[in-house]
Amino acid sequence: MSTRHPNPQHFPSYRNPSAKQKPTFSTDPQRTQAARAFHHGAHTYQDVRPHYPPEVAELIAGAHRVADIGAGTGKLTESLTNPTVFAVEPSPDMARVLHHRLDVPIIRATAEHTALADASLNAACLAQTWHWVDVAAASAELDRILAPGGRVLLVWNTLDVHADPWILRLSRIMHSGDVHKPGFYPEYRAPWTLDRELRLSWTHELTPEQLHQLMHTRSYWLRNNEDIHERMTHNLNWYLYEHMGFSPGQKLHIPYRTDAFVLVREAKSRD
Repeated sequence: MSTRHPNPQHFPSYRNPSAKQKPTFSTDPQRTQAARAFHHGAHTYQDVRPHYPPEVAELIAGAHRVADIGAGTGKLTESLTNPTVFAVEPSPDMARVLHHRLDVPIIRATAEHTALADASLNAACLAQTWHWVDVAAASAELDRILAPGGRVLLVWNTLDVHADPWILRLSRIMHSGDVHKPGFYPEYRAPWTLDRELRLSWTHELTPEQLHQLMHTRSYWLRNNEDIHERMTHNLNWYLYEHMGFSPGQKLHIPYRTDAFVLVREAKSRD
């Protein structure tokens, strides 16, 4: 459905979309604290966070043993058709929902310390996860657990704030992570190098009420207090119903983009 609405670019408070390659944290403890916010709210996460386009799982379709690290509620896990799939997830709430949804072995661990055996995998996936990890430690752990020829799949679903100005302002109100510029590349450490990338644009259908739920799955919401929640709820209600003129229950086509990257080990030079 096409919707005509005011252009947020005309407002004095308008700021351009992010030009960052990744989220930034002032300290490692700040990054860790933000990531721990996801230790609750798993049912809402499962209800309103989008799934991944099928092309993502196809990037590692030939791998026999795969681990989905930071699996959450299994949004990517459920699309993996590989013969053997493990889920690695540190959050007890996320792991509980995942356990009820999918029949896969679940390991309560982090990307930096997976508890998986040396050279035991052919591929590892990290969806909506890599920006929360210690890149050096996670890169080394992936090198340990992946067999020769193993691949790493890094994936992000993000609101496409460049698709329409109203989505950019929505992302700012929701604190929804306008942190990756189009065409960004993730940071990683040796021995990994980029082998392949996938960029997709698509839409996810949500109602205004579900956009509120989506806001409740963001790290900023999860780690803040009731006063902040009240302010965010008021701001989003005003934006959706008064400023944009949407109706309760109205189906909105929310633009998303997917950025996926396949990493392989660097070829060793021959002396």
